[in-house]
Amino acid sequence: MAASTPARPGRRKPRTADDVPYHVVDASFEQPDAEQIYTALIHNGNDASQDVGTHLPDEVTRGYARQMHYAAFRMAQAPEGRARQTWLERYYDYRDRIVMGNHKLIYRAVRRWMPSATLADDLIGDCQVVLIQAVAAYNPWLGIRFSTYAFTCLMRALSRLSQRHAADRLARSLPLDSLPDGEPRDQAGEELPSTRLQRIDEFLREGNHLLSSREKMVLMRRFSLDEQAKSGTLEQVGRELGLSKERVRQVQASALGKLRKALLAGAPSG
Repeated sequence: MAASTPARPGRRKPRTADDVPYHVVDASFEQPDAEQIYTALIHNGNDASQDVGTHLPDEVTRGYARQMHYAAFRMAQAPEGRARQTWLERYYDYRDRIVMGNHKLIYRAVRRWMPSATLADDLIGDCQVVLIQAVAAYNPWLGIRFSTYAFTCLMRALSRLSQRHAADRLARSLPLDSLPDGEPRDQAGEELPSTRLQRIDEFLREGNHLLSSREKMVLMRRFSLDEQAKSGTLEQVGRELGLSKERVRQVQASALGKLRKALLAGAPSG
């Protein structure tokens, strides 16, 4: 049987068929006293609930993360049975301590993003999942503060989530195929079919080049799709972007025309 390759510091371990949690493997895991080092705080009389409502210091978060990854490593090494289950429980114990101890990062990120009060509740729920994913992926041996890493993950996720909410709002409130001149009517028409609702999101993403950045910005401001302000008139949007009222009208008409054409091109016939 071939000899195993020595573990490298910070090497990532992929999820296996046995469903071992995704974890980071450090060379110290192979040391004779590794279990003593990494399980010193297990069952120390504290539980994860005591971290709720408080800010978990970075050094404590880093220690918990190392113990979490060690628990997953030991689970992967253990034979089937009670031993694997014990290490899995320890993995989730430390993961939950980090999540609950850093829960305030979610509210801080959402407040920084400044969505509407209604959307904020949805984003907070979505960010719970993002924080859990950030904890599982965090490498405590790289010298990066967890709060910095997680906050960056949350802000990026909020950008994507807000864009999807904005796209859905545009699709539901703006029947593009009923706008022959590219100017919104006073009364909203019928909603688009669900297939078009899904496609709207593609065209407003940062990486999609159907619309220019100016066209996306005009639509976001004209129809209050940034969730931060009320919709602006042509004149108000023009002042913000340094454009004339007529130029904003032209940009808006171009953007809506492109969207309408793309949606109708993808619509089923008959």
